[in-house]
Amino acid sequence: MTVEHTPLEYKLPNPDPESFLLARRKLTATPRSKPKFGLGSHLKAFAAGVLACLLTQYAISGSSCLFCPKNDDVPSTAAPDMVVLASPWAGSTERHNYPPPTPTNAFPSMFPTDVGYAGKTPTGAEPAVIATAPSYPVQTGAPMLVTPDMFSRKGGKKFDLLTKWGNLSPWYSMERGAFGVHSGPETPDTCRVTGLHLLHRHGARYPSAWASYGGPAGLASRLNAAASNWTASGKLDFLNEWTYKLGEEVLTPFGRQQLFDLGISMRLKYGFLLKNFTESNTLPVFRTESQARMLASAQNFAIGFFGYPFEGQYQQSITIEGPGFNNTLAPYTTCPNAQDSSRADRGRGYLAKWASIYLKKALRRLQTQLTGYPLTIEDVYVFQQLCAYETVALGYSKFCELFTEEEWDGFEYSFDLYFWYNSGFGFALARSQGIGYVQELVARLTHTPISTYNSSTNATLDDNPITFPFGQSLYVDATHEVVVLNVLTALNLSTLAAQGPLPADHIPKHRTFRVSQLAPFATNVQFQLLECTSVPGPQIRIIVNDGVVPLTGIAGCAAQKDGMCAVDAFVAAQKKIIGTTDWAFDCYGNWTIPDGWETTTGEPPRS
Repeated sequence: MTVEHTPLEYKLPNPDPESFLLARRKLTATPRSKPKFGLGSHLKAFAAGVLACLLTQYAISGSSCLFCPKNDDVPSTAAPDMVVLASPWAGSTERHNYPPPTPTNAFPSMFPTDVGYAGKTPTGAEPAVIATAPSYPVQTGAPMLVTPDMFSRKGGKKFDLLTKWGNLSPWYSMERGAFGVHSGPETPDTCRVTGLHLLHRHGARYPSAWASYGGPAGLASRLNAAASNWTASGKLDFLNEWTYKLGEEVLTPFGRQQLFDLGISMRLKYGFLLKNFTESNTLPVFRTESQARMLASAQNFAIGFFGYPFEGQYQQSITIEGPGFNNTLAPYTTCPNAQDSSRADRGRGYLAKWASIYLKKALRRLQTQLTGYPLTIEDVYVFQQLCAYETVALGYSKFCELFTEEEWDGFEYSFDLYFWYNSGFGFALARSQGIGYVQELVARLTHTPISTYNSSTNATLDDNPITFPFGQSLYVDATHEVVVLNVLTALNLSTLAAQGPLPADHIPKHRTFRVSQLAPFATNVQFQLLECTSVPGPQIRIIVNDGVVPLTGIAGCAAQKDGMCAVDAFVAAQKKIIGTTDWAFDCYGNWTIPDGWETTTGEPPRS
């Protein structure tokens, strides 16, 4: 059975006004810190401010309708884990809406971006650090972020809190051998790099509007609702003056920096690949999605890679993430079973069980410092989330000071559990959701158009040699962490699943599935293409955050000291996986998950 999917059309989805208004009403319950003024004073000030804004808008626009939406007020259709954004003032006592909507001193014509007189502008040779440098530059830490200097040194190595936040961690370079191959990402001896397919995640963002477990905005709202009843002391004393300052879903300043830095890094390592485009008189085509953080990530990457202005140096394909639009970078939007929590949210139960174990002592400890408000395990878990979110958004968070090293290890493992069962090898829809990107990868590697559209692939874009070109030496695609994990599962990189299924009552030793290593903010997967004198035919390597991943789980790919596999063998194995993946059954079939059932290949039960 095959299912034909409607090709993507370039039109905005029709918003449902009733759903939009309902979402706004739900989200306008404002999470706040303990107020310094009475509720009546807040309401009066709020009402006066809103009225003043509306009257000002009316006076400036000359419109006869104060509440008619502008073009940029049209809500986008929400992804499975998103809802429509609330009004700008909802969710915080502090919301700095910069830039101002109608600045009085804005005269663009008086501030041109190009006045001539640029001076000499000859360029030099393209860099090739991946091939020429004696060592490979590694990504460590995040210089702009600050964490508490309160943790011990284990074996002479400082406890790195930034690596304990799962998908909320900033990306960092993996050590040699981290995934089982004792080789670095630099070009192996006797080889030269001929191409790169880069798949990366967006940068650090504010919390999403939806959370399966935890969720900072929800806790802030609950604390605010009971603000007159509770008092904090000890390490929680800061809560008495704390305000919720986080936005929603868009990139933080640090997130912008991450992608800018990643772009510079990739230009320094692989800039020489642009020679291919000069010789063919073409431009690279990079892909991203329509969500604000996705587009902003792609543009910041481009500024880093090409410099500003980047116009005319590449072409940016922006695919639509929304129901009804086939998109390999957001495959869940066309997979109905991905919306079914019984199939797609098993991770919540595992996470909740584990949190009740590793945060038991923390709950008792912190409750003694908060009188008048009964904390739950989930509340304490949100305190840990707030540490991560506030740090990547604001630079530092007092919440980070509340927990021990052991509790941060538990927090890291909570993400491993959640994403193992909701996106990775233990997720019944992982292979089917990742297979569309694998189909595109095979098409690019073989320079052969996709012949059968039976997954999340998009015929409108993938059949067009302009939007989906072949023969290029550099491809860059931006996506979400869940899709990165879907793709790694679909490729059958089974060494990453060696300790699965993951238990919810303890942390297994020597596990290879760590979300902080595989899918942190700005995670990047290099599909590196090589030609070598020591082995016949084109070769491929997969490098996740600078760690070379063994390909031994892929049929025909034997163990090799540098993690290489012949492209022909790799492609043959992926074609077989594609042929045995049943998108129609996985995404549309009426199947259930029996009690005790597990998978380590990302496939649903077949009977």
